[in-house]
Amino acid sequence: MPVRLVEVQGMFCKTKTRTVIYHNNTRCISSLKVVWRKDPALDRAIEHDKRYKQCARVVKEVLNEPGQVISLRYLEKRRERMRLKVKAETFINQNPGLFDVYYDRIKPKTEPVRFIRPTDRLHRFLQEEQRIFSENEPFIVSKLCKLLMMSKSKFLSADKLLHVKREFGFPNDFLVDLVPRYPQYFRLTGSPGEGKSFLELVDWNPEFAKSVIEKRAEEESERMGIRVRPSFNVQLPPGFVMKKEMREWVRDWMELDYVSPYEDVSHLDQASREMEKRSVGVFHELLSLSLYKRIPIPILGKFCDEYRFSNAFSSTFTRHSGIFYLSLKGGIETALLREAYRGEELVDRDPLLRIKDKFVELLQEGWRQREDQLRLKQEKIKEGMQLLASKVGD
Repeated sequence: MPVRLVEVQGMFCKTKTRTVIYHNNTRCISSLKVVWRKDPALDRAIEHDKRYKQCARVVKEVLNEPGQVISLRYLEKRRERMRLKVKAETFINQNPGLFDVYYDRIKPKTEPVRFIRPTDRLHRFLQEEQRIFSENEPFIVSKLCKLLMMSKSKFLSADKLLHVKREFGFPNDFLVDLVPRYPQYFRLTGSPGEGKSFLELVDWNPEFAKSVIEKRAEEESERMGIRVRPSFNVQLPPGFVMKKEMREWVRDWMELDYVSPYEDVSHLDQASREMEKRSVGVFHELLSLSLYKRIPIPILGKFCDEYRFSNAFSSTFTRHSGIFYLSLKGGIETALLREAYRGEELVDRDPLLRIKDKFVELLQEGWRQREDQLRLKQEKIKEGMQLLASKVGD
């Protein structure tokens, strides 16, 4: 039965209502007020990575320099681009273990100035990062294939893929290093960075064409010995009370057959309930493939055409708040996969997150080193003051 969906969105995405029209019969659930509800725990999950991401941005800035060195003065001029809130020198002091400071001349006859370069510890981390990428290369290839397989035309802009590489954990050079090694899966046309380069899927691998939800249903079917239908894991937000009319609407929607994100849906009406079910499936799969099971809305918006998202796609995350959470933390809308978190802790961990864990270990080692140095300094000051006081007393 054809369905036309009419949506009214309140200010700041905090209240969203939905009207569902079946031919001449109208079922309005606007009075149900599907309200955006703040989830402090999931908001804190975003805050957890704030310091780590800031350090990663600065490291990336230095590593992209010729010879991987840069003067402290030039780095200071890039603070705004790196979104660095403290002076570059302060950042270096606060995060020992990342960079060595040394003196060199910018030009032969100029006075020496301070430069920074990666420490040996940072170089060892970079080697470990490459090892983890190598170990997980088949996994990375399957991710990239899945992104292409879900797309409308089975190809994506290379520049857009470069823009989201950190969201999915792809290596920096994946288009020029990894992709050419798998001609059975990928074909790269044009030159990345020029705006007319595309990555195309060469061969369809049925093993990759199974979503997280479909795999979960298969595992449950094997464990229970009965066929289990693929379905979404719905976890209502804390304090969320579902009224009768909304329960009926959600029940009807949940009873619709699951539409795989890898299925050809060219025959479906963009405004049909089946297409919405498919869109929710695509969002679920994209978030499942991402490193942190969350993606900023502006990044998802870059792929509206490729994945057949509607212009008002962000309302999906509020309307299906038992599956997703739409965070407004940091002044940017971010979609999170609710089932991937227990409170503020990410429990559905991507194998590539080992890279982040190793980097955090490096940072924490430096932070402990700084704390020890500050404590020793304070102890010496205290001893000096006590010695001075004893002399005055004499």
